[in-house]
Amino acid sequence: MAFQVGSAFLDACVLAVLAREDTYGYVLTQKMRQVVDISESTLYPVLRRLQKSGYLSTYDSPFQGRNRRYYRITEEGMKKFEAYREEWIWHKTKVDELMFGGQEVQEESSRKGSRETEKDAGTVQGEQPASGEGNNELGGGSEE
Repeated sequence: MAFQVGSAFLDACVLAVLAREDTYGYVLTQKMRQVVDISESTLYPVLRRLQKSGYLSTYDSPFQGRNRRYYRITEEGMKKFEAYREEWIWHKTKVDELMFGGQEVQEESSRKGSRETEKDAGTVQGEQPASGEGNNELGGGSEE
């Protein structure tokens, strides 16, 4: 990834995962890797910092003769996560305006979403429906 990832971004992503469910380090690392290139050696200091700040708590649960340390978001952690989400929306909107010129982002997103919906339904413009039926409103006509 070409962009630098700061500690606030990592904190927000960890809290986002834990806002959905408690989990242990390995699974948390795998979920984080879907978004950002991160190693366990980078993640564990983030977890310790969040725990020290009161945003996470831990508990152990036995698994195959060993204890797994699970992480759980606290009430304070949920408040912090909500604040991060609000800031993310603001920053994402501003960056999208810079990168894509404002309205184009919403229009492009809408066009892409419409094409994906049409593709899923087998009615992308210019293609015949799979069932052999005639053109419907989504599949007929020319592209604007």
